[in-house]
Amino acid sequence: MMSSDYRTSPKATTGMPSGIAHIIANEAAERFSFYGMRTILAIFMVNYLWLMGDTPDKPMSDVEATEKFHYFVSLVYLTPLLGALLADVFFGKYRVIVVLSIVYCLGHASLALMGMAGETTMWLGLGLWLIALGSGGIKPCVSAHVGDQFGSENRHLVPQIFNWFYWSINLGAFLSTLLTPWLLEWYGPHWAFGVPGILMALATILFWVGRWKFVHIPPKGVLFIRELFTWTSLKAILKLCSIYAFVAVFWSLFDQSGSSWVLQAENMDRQFLGIHWLPSQIQALNPILILTFIPLFSYVVYPLIDKIFPLTALRKISIGLFLMVISFALVSIAQEKIDAGGSPSISWQLVAFIALTASEIMVSIVCLEFSYTQAPKSMKSLIMALFLFAVSLGNIVTAQINHFIQVPSPITSIEAKAGEVTLKGFDDTLGSSDDIQLTYDDNAKLLRIAFADKSSLDALLDQFEKTVKAQDFQLLSKQAGEQLCSTVKDPWGHVYQYRIVNRNVARIWSLGPDGKAKSIWDQGAILTVQRPEKTATSGLSKFMEKFRPQRSWLEARKQELGIINKSQNSSESQISREYFVGGQIKLEGARYFWFFTGLMLAAAMLFVIVAKLYQPREYYEDDDSQITDAESVSEGH
Repeated sequence: MMSSDYRTSPKATTGMPSGIAHIIANEAAERFSFYGMRTILAIFMVNYLWLMGDTPDKPMSDVEATEKFHYFVSLVYLTPLLGALLADVFFGKYRVIVVLSIVYCLGHASLALMGMAGETTMWLGLGLWLIALGSGGIKPCVSAHVGDQFGSENRHLVPQIFNWFYWSINLGAFLSTLLTPWLLEWYGPHWAFGVPGILMALATILFWVGRWKFVHIPPKGVLFIRELFTWTSLKAILKLCSIYAFVAVFWSLFDQSGSSWVLQAENMDRQFLGIHWLPSQIQALNPILILTFIPLFSYVVYPLIDKIFPLTALRKISIGLFLMVISFALVSIAQEKIDAGGSPSISWQLVAFIALTASEIMVSIVCLEFSYTQAPKSMKSLIMALFLFAVSLGNIVTAQINHFIQVPSPITSIEAKAGEVTLKGFDDTLGSSDDIQLTYDDNAKLLRIAFADKSSLDALLDQFEKTVKAQDFQLLSKQAGEQLCSTVKDPWGHVYQYRIVNRNVARIWSLGPDGKAKSIWDQGAILTVQRPEKTATSGLSKFMEKFRPQRSWLEARKQELGIINKSQNSSESQISREYFVGGQIKLEGARYFWFFTGLMLAAAMLFVIVAKLYQPREYYEDDDSQITDAESVSEGH
């Protein structure tokens, strides 16, 4: 039962509700927590996860990390459906927020404990599941809880408070996006995941302290189910879902700023404003731009556009979708430069972030407010959850695409054991020329791969390494590499292939016994150039040196595990090779980014038609009659 001491309806006032300050402070701390761990997640899975156990594992590929990252984000935005049902039917928003916030804290604790005991993947999976349940479950409740504080006399403040609500989100995101990558780099995953956990605990306490100031809308119980299946409710849901389908495409691109963009930034010149930025820190530009753009758009951009044509909520969303096309086109061009072996300036991403942030302002903020006003009174949380489900759906699309483009390796189907193992080749017959020989150490770690006529490939690789060293460790150009490969054929008469992955990585491979490109039987090697780390050059970077160890956590951990030794000279460039069978990527490099650019363009063009046909209808918590004016408040803000 809801305590009778709690208010269950908004006060009749034209001012700001009394509990808003607690909600805003809670949201800032909670967003610091979530974006802190989310910012470093992709980099952690690629560069750190394999080192967390007692013995090093095989590093995760960029594409696999991107896939797992987006599955996690999709789960975060799927669980709001559960949170909304628990709030609207059984317990009310306040109780759901408090209980799931505790679950949220336990998830951060699981990540912070990774590597201290047990399987690291178990702790990672448990932590991400708990965070997804906690963070996702409270999302629709918090958004709807904000709107519940307002009545008919102060509803004109709703657009303003949603802007402040978004402002608090991005303040927390900005601070954590700068801090957690730095903690990960110098103090390791335990601190990098632990600090966001502390902030989540603080967010929970801040929300609990404000409990007496909030409006606590009671759960509807069975009434919610009956009202859900009324024609008015179903119509409102179906209408909004027609909008959310396009917003899902927006999120399939937007959330890649935390995955594929971060991994792209590793291959860019990140010197900006005299500071050498860490790849994950580039994301900090988004929240700081949000803080700048919210007032700029509200008081300058929107009024100026409104003088040219009426700027409704749906028109804002439409413009935002086209801005996302521009954003991804810019990173696609930058990736083309990386594919050519260059190291383009991080300013390509900085400009792309400007377009991406403007897109977010006009799609996410506007659609959040629009969703609340279009939701029938009894299901505000459910509609918020459906809005967030669009985020989940978009991330599922991205995750599925990244899953589909990965070519499996036949080696993964082999049970690893100490000694030599023979893998049947394409002809599925042991003892034939296309067999693959695998050698494992006593810990079942793969040491060596041998396949047909590997000596010819090794001779070709020797030529590549000799040329790379002669060119001051610069990889061969696409044309020069293909020309060198054309002089050697594999045992099946196929010319070797050459591809620049980035300025430090190149791939040389044959089509294998099946003669098909990007199949599980491709055979070759990856050449990797290791270059000395850049040193700090700016006053700020040198100042930060006072607060960090002499060695990064990665360097210290690799020395601890014996991967590198203390006498190894890190000031000299080196080149190494790693053999592979299968495991390539069907859609990589610039083609990957251009694919999503085209997808967004098609969605934006179709949305213009849908928005033209949509008829808005608003509902507020203390309305006795329904508002049907299409030119309502939300259409002007």
